[in-house]
Amino acid sequence: MAIDGKTWRPATDSERQLVTLLYLLHAIGLAIGAFSQAVTMVGAFVFGWTSIVAIIINYIKREDLRDTILASHLQWQSDTFWRSLLAMIIAFALYFVLLGFLINWLLYGLIGLWATWRIVKGWLVLRDGRPVGEGPHP
Repeated sequence: MAIDGKTWRPATDSERQLVTLLYLLHAIGLAIGAFSQAVTMVGAFVFGWTSIVAIIINYIKREDLRDTILASHLQWQSDTFWRSLLAMIIAFALYFVLLGFLINWLLYGLIGLWATWRIVKGWLVLRDGRPVGEGPHP
């Protein structure tokens, strides 16, 4: 299949279901943070067991899916996870350097909304059967 001038191997139903499951696990991590007693939405996303399981599976299956559109989705998910962690560390450091409690919570909220947007966008693009972001190309 050629999309945007790139040739991709068609993904099997089980491969597509696996990447859908990974999006679901990330979404559950975000929902736990948003609707529970978790400290922050992004904290539950980065440190919650659902996202940790998803990122481990992501790296295990990456080589198997490298020549499908799903490779771009695995890259999108891992970029979202690691960038959220980095942004959280920066926000935590800024708390001690210059900002303060309320600004820090605002930063965590914005990071959580950004992560939510990326998971939702990736999931919708997957549903349409297209690659997402600037992921790896065959």
